[in-house]
Amino acid sequence: MKIGVTHKLFLAILAAAGMAVVSSALIMQWSLGRGFLKYVNSVEKTGLSRLAGNLEQYYRNEQGWEKLRLNPQRWRQLVMASLPIEGPPPPDGVQDEPPPEPDGGVKERRHGLLPPHLARHFDQRLFLLDRDGKLLISQVEVPAGSETTPLRYQGQIAGYLGLLPRTKISDAPQQRFLKEQRLAFVLVAGVVVLLAAGLSLLLARRLVRPLRKLTEATHQLAAGGFSVRVTGGSNDELGQFANDFNALALALEKNEQARRQWVADISHELRTPLAILRGEIEALQDGIRQPTRDAIHSLHVETVRLGRLVDDLYQLSISDVGALTYRKDELDLAALLTETVAAHRPEFTAKGIMLEEDLPKEAVADLFGDSERLRQLFGNLLDNALNYTDAGGRLLVSLQYDDGNAIIDFQDTAPGVSESEMERLFERLYRVESSRSRATGGAGLGLAICRNIVEAHGGTISAHQSQFGGVWIRMILPLAGSSL
Repeated sequence: MKIGVTHKLFLAILAAAGMAVVSSALIMQWSLGRGFLKYVNSVEKTGLSRLAGNLEQYYRNEQGWEKLRLNPQRWRQLVMASLPIEGPPPPDGVQDEPPPEPDGGVKERRHGLLPPHLARHFDQRLFLLDRDGKLLISQVEVPAGSETTPLRYQGQIAGYLGLLPRTKISDAPQQRFLKEQRLAFVLVAGVVVLLAAGLSLLLARRLVRPLRKLTEATHQLAAGGFSVRVTGGSNDELGQFANDFNALALALEKNEQARRQWVADISHELRTPLAILRGEIEALQDGIRQPTRDAIHSLHVETVRLGRLVDDLYQLSISDVGALTYRKDELDLAALLTETVAAHRPEFTAKGIMLEEDLPKEAVADLFGDSERLRQLFGNLLDNALNYTDAGGRLLVSLQYDDGNAIIDFQDTAPGVSESEMERLFERLYRVESSRSRATGGAGLGLAICRNIVEAHGGTISAHQSQFGGVWIRMILPLAGSSL
């Protein structure tokens, strides 16, 4: 039989409450028995002090214990006259009955005394010792070291009076009283356990209710329903759990949308060159076009474009999974930038775009990085500016050092990009169609690869509006020896 979380939580809370109640009841019963026993002993000690006063007066009159030792009836009379009085205290102005005279005329007081069974037990546990500690009167065996009360005459010890304390309750009325109290404890414990059971069930259901919602939502999420959400409703761990679940569902939903968009964009990018290749090849097969040099060149151009797209996709995929290899070493960033710009200068000159650079003449600081990946980074940015800058425009490449970082800026002229689209320039396959067409540009993967390369070097890359009317790409890379 499978036990749910509700029943497990209910049983756990009920077990804890039950153990607490049972433990409390047992402790209270033990405390009651022990306390009641102490109370009985304290009541008997009151009678013991009265008996000690009567015995001292007896010794003063008789000048010894011999007659008392030989007269058990006289001893019982003294004991009965010294028993503590139960019941209400005497009225104001009325004195308690004085101690009995030691002339043998002591009468047993029946009114207000302890019950006969209690008096009998009190009498049986009394013992009297002489001044030397020799036992004179006792009905029980007196253990060594028992507590005694000294009896004095004219400042000298005349004897010792002792009372063995009770070790258990043996009288029927007292046992009945304790039994009634224990029964009351059991009833109270039962009621408390029942109340705890009801509260435990309500609490368990209340605590498990959000867990059930999370379980149902998790099942929907596992089945592909990424739009599912749960309400937190509290500030505890369950509320935090619900918030984390919603964040996870949102991330999965965005990833699923990005995946679908990624597949759709790749299919769209591949469809154009493949359609061109298919159309030209079918035209050659049908004899509409002749296999001239121009026709073969057109096929080659589309094949190169398709190959470049596949290469970019491969580079982006391995950089996303962290499989893009990096061989880092200390290098002169200014020299690397100068070489890369010089290699691309002829292409800019052929298109009529002025390529300017503002780079330090000497190495001011070294950068710890991969020279090949940095050439790929700068090459992608130069190709991007070459493809998307109008003829007659300009591109300024600058480098400066500030606070342990190298700041590299690429600023070109029109056409520009709106501020709302700047953040999306580094997304895969994203292009601003109004200014960047497939005829002149690539597949929109270059800047995504650039971002991965910059982040692999511990830096940041961002896009802004250029002061020349185009796009401003800024990269910040930490220099060698600086803390990231």
